[in-house]
Amino acid sequence: MLFDEKATVATPPPRRPLSRATLAGIWALVIALVVLLVLTFLPTAYVIQQPGPVYNTLGTAQNADGEDVPLITVDGAETYPTDGSLDLLTVQVVGNPERTPSWLELAGAWFDRTRAVLPLESVFPAGQTTEERQNQSTSMMVNSQQDATAAALTEAGFDVPSDIVVYDFSPDSASEGLLEVDDVIVAANGTAIDGVDDLREIINDGEDDPVELTILRGGDEETVSVTPTETVAEDGTTSWVIGVILAREFEFPIDVEIQLNNVGGPSAGMMFALGIVDLLSPGDLTGGEDVAGTGTITADGVVGPIGGIRQKMWGAVGAGAEWFLAPQANCDEVVGHVPDGLRVFAVEDLDDALTAVETVAEGGDLDALPTCTATTAAAG
Repeated sequence: MLFDEKATVATPPPRRPLSRATLAGIWALVIALVVLLVLTFLPTAYVIQQPGPVYNTLGTAQNADGEDVPLITVDGAETYPTDGSLDLLTVQVVGNPERTPSWLELAGAWFDRTRAVLPLESVFPAGQTTEERQNQSTSMMVNSQQDATAAALTEAGFDVPSDIVVYDFSPDSASEGLLEVDDVIVAANGTAIDGVDDLREIINDGEDDPVELTILRGGDEETVSVTPTETVAEDGTTSWVIGVILAREFEFPIDVEIQLNNVGGPSAGMMFALGIVDLLSPGDLTGGEDVAGTGTITADGVVGPIGGIRQKMWGAVGAGAEWFLAPQANCDEVVGHVPDGLRVFAVEDLDDALTAVETVAEGGDLDALPTCTATTAAAG
């Protein structure tokens, strides 16, 4: 016999029921996976700002055909060899009104000090499409290059005449039908106009009184009377406007071309100006050092604030720069957030920026240069 009929058959012991703790753990895992799946596809109202590409204004960049060309070229004046780098910084925005980052992506950015999570409307105003934002950014870049060129050439000793020209009209403009696109505004109430701020001041001083504008139209001088309208800003302040969008057109004595594709906005202005000055100046402005920076610039050389300065400082570190030029108006965002290995100098105009770069190049007294402190941040 192969089997003993009297032998007992062993049966496995009954399974113990899962403990409450184990069941709770399983349900917690299931819920977590469901939440994770939902967060992956649930729309958000935020975008991520992170360091973008870094460009040396003394180096090359790719043109529209993908060829490497000098980022800045000058024709009509003697130029000089350069060394080191004058890096302009950019930021990238992850997300747009058509596609915002997932909650998982936002969570990763929240714990990354090189990135920032921003409300969607702070980058894309309500009703503005991605294409509209790109067009606006491109226009701002073109204007920035013009202002940077004017500031640099003026610094280099050139005379740079300019005109204040009517570019477009605001909705419900008080000037439409009286002024025309391409009109050159020469004076207001008999006072010569040297810039948009001059015109704005005269209009606001007169409040709702008609302003007499002396213009050039097709080369002929005319006088036009426009009655300003009152407008209220988001902060509640009121001002008087004539409803025109003005552009400053320069008559440059030499040709300066800046080639930088797929980058918009006005924040590279100061670094463009420094690059042009270096090309037109004997010797090396940087002394071979790698200097990075950011800031808008006016044709008069005034450096203004920009967005994303913390991400730009991290971009500078990633590019190997040790020195960083920051607009004094951004000092409140700089204090307490400077990456290790980076020294920041605060600048208010092109002269400040040149002084800082020259001091670094010469190994001068860096402690004598303005920097961002809690005091300067509060003052700004």
